[in-house]
Amino acid sequence: MQSTIQAAVKTDTRVRSDVLSEIAWDPFVKDVPVNVAVQQGVVTLTGQAQSMAKHLAVVDAVHRVQGVLDVVDEMTVAPAPAAARNDDDVAHAVREALQWDAFLPDERISTTVAGGVVTLRGTVPSWSNRLDAERCIQRLNGVRSVVNRIMVEPPSADSGTIRLQIERALERRAEREARRISVAVVDGTVTLSGSVHSWADRNAIERIAGNAPGVRRVEDRLVVDPYM
Repeated sequence: MQSTIQAAVKTDTRVRSDVLSEIAWDPFVKDVPVNVAVQQGVVTLTGQAQSMAKHLAVVDAVHRVQGVLDVVDEMTVAPAPAAARNDDDVAHAVREALQWDAFLPDERISTTVAGGVVTLRGTVPSWSNRLDAERCIQRLNGVRSVVNRIMVEPPSADSGTIRLQIERALERRAEREARRISVAVVDGTVTLSGSVHSWADRNAIERIAGNAPGVRRVEDRLVVDPYM
């Protein structure tokens, strides 16, 4: 008879200790002043990061810790005076970043910069392009936040075909995990539901769904459950 061994659930105190250790270990964020509170596996972050890149890196570091179910991000971004950039400098850096990315149709994306907040507009052929456009500028100095208003205009595809392509892609990577994930497609919008082991798994699955031809939007309703 087979037996299933389930990992012991971490206490909030242990989760908080591990989160603080992970932040201190990560060379990209160990100097970021951040306060951590944990309640029933939900981590609340407060503090002020010197850049959006460091802000996002803190959140990513927290999500890597086993036992973290969700993150409430209440951090702010305030560049140090020595690293401050005016909007003109940021706008030029954003345009160069879009142009240097070989996979982005940069000529179809327009940007507006105001107070370090970058707003993206335009149209791209895939959901992955939309995500990549945002990610490629998040690490630039002077960027405080990104508002992504890019529209996706993919080639038309049947909902059933899109769903089948995504399910097959998931099975190629992890057949057992794919059984826990439900994929629904309506008018190019993909809704993912089910449970995954980690935040990294959740991001990877959303990426897979966004790569399917015909996808206009991905609604990620996956739940992270490290103890399943």
